[in-house]
Amino acid sequence: MTDFARFLHADGPNPEHAAALHLYGRFVGDWDAGVTAHAADGTKYTAPGDIHFGWVLEGRAVQDVWMIPRRAGSPAFPIAGNWYGTTLRVYDPTLSAWRISWFDPGRSVFRQQIGRPRGEDIVQEGTTESGDLTRWSFTEITDDSFHWLGEVKPAAAPDWRLAVDVRAKRRKD
Repeated sequence: MTDFARFLHADGPNPEHAAALHLYGRFVGDWDAGVTAHAADGTKYTAPGDIHFGWVLEGRAVQDVWMIPRRAGSPAFPIAGNWYGTTLRVYDPTLSAWRISWFDPGRSVFRQQIGRPRGEDIVQEGTTESGDLTRWSFTEITDDSFHWLGEVKPAAAPDWRLAVDVRAKRRKD
């Protein structure tokens, strides 16, 4: 392992905020995903994907990589486009919440959100560069699965619209 990787990765949560870090830390590992993109007209497209979560930055953050579809260079996934991006999820004790940054350089998509538990779920909320609201939620969370919902509410729209939903299962290999 290079020095960079060795200094980036961590073996587990930092003990200072271990309980709070569990919110996203429970996802650490490798996941197979079924992804459905939803067009505004009701059209749906599906593709398989991979998601990988790990501890980083002295165990003070969780970083994940989402690859949809699984193989680089695959034809464009309709509606949502191909994802090859990473999220850095950092717990901020001054907010009692998580600061979330998503980076997908291939699509030039960059998002900032604040994530918090909401009942048994996790809800992340933010705003796009154009002023649309975003809401990304982890629901139906178990040790071996979760359902992720990506919703958008354009500034002029009255309601939220489901754009992408992901059903993930922990890889057993």
